[in-house]
Formats: sequence, structure tokens, C-alpha cells
Amino acid sequence: MHVRELAVPGSYEFTPELFPDRRGVFVSPMQGPLFQSHVGHEFQVAQSNISRSSRGVLRGIHFTTAPPGQAKYVHCAHGRALDFVVDIRVGSPTFGAWDCVELDAESFRAVYLPVGVGHTFLALEDDTMMSYLMSTSYVPELEQAIDPFDPTLALPWPEGLDFVVSDRDRAAMSLQEALERGLLPAYEDCVDGRVPA
Repeated sequence: MHVRELAVPGSYEFTPELFPDRRGVFVSPMQGPLFQSHVGHEFQVAQSNISRSSRGVLRGIHFTTAPPGQAKYVHCAHGRALDFVVDIRVGSPTFGAWDCVELDAESFRAVYLPVGVGHTFLALEDDTMMSYLMSTSYVPELEQAIDPFDPTLALPWPEGLDFVVSDRDRAAMSLQEALERGLLPAYEDCVDGRVPA
């Protein structure tokens, strides 16, 4: 497994070893002891989700109100996607910074997003399936969204695609609006990617 810290501190890219044979391929995108040795804490799974998207579907930027916040471990089980981590932690030295990783079902690369980091992805192929492990269960009233087209963030979405975006994401607030409304997590509360109890 190759591990690389991303431009948003506390977020990581994990590229697992593939084991191909005449039957196909075997891969382990999440390996607990290796994760802990690089990130510094265990990843406790409270819920797992799978989304299937057509080409051009854009989901996010999503985050969970902190506390409790929510960490995610995401990989692409089928298809291909551009996956973004966005630092929305107020007081972070990299507030507003982002990084992008291409996830696909060839490399089975995965991304870890600590608590306090926003997440968005764009499906580049039909039937793109994204698998998420989450540190907390889904609580609708804690889920927040930031405009993925916010010019302040200037995420480099590819040109020439007809984006398919939910009504909720299309109406999402800007980063500045979320900041002014006090909805963003505080950097000092997000210790090692976890909000203290």
C-alpha cells in the first residue's frame, strides 16, 4: 500500500497493491493497521454507503456539523471519478485549500477525509460506484452543503460536461456564507481528524 498525505493536512490518498490472476483481481482498499500507522488513530466505522452515478453527476461539497462531525474513507468500486477534499476548518492554515484525486476501479485508490473537511466528487463514467466508510451515522439535520461552483474555491471541474446536480447542492451556500452563519467546523476542535468527545 502506498500512502500519500494530500494538500489538505490530515487527508490521505491510499493506493493498495493489486493481486491479479486468471480469475480477475483481488484488492484490499482499507487496511486498518496500515491506516492507523500513517494517520495516527483507528478508523471506527459506524456506517457504509454506496452511490451509483451517471457520467456528469456531481455530488457535494458535503460536510457534517461538528461536533460530532464525520470522517470518511472513500474509494471507487466501479467506473471513474474526480474526488476533491476541501479544507473548511475555520482557523486552519490551509483554510479554503483543496486537493483532487482521480479514483477508479483499476487502481482502487482511496481517499481519507478527516472530520472538518468537505467532500465532493464528479463521476467521469456511467455507472460510477463510490463506496464510503463513515465514522458516524447519517443524521439529516447535521448534513450541510457548500456550492461546488463557488468561485472563491475555484475547483477545476472539466469543461464540456453536462453536470447533473441535486437541487440541494445547486442551492447550497458559498463558503463565505457558511462562515458568516457559523456553520463551519473550528480547526482547533478537529484533533487528528476527530472532534473530541
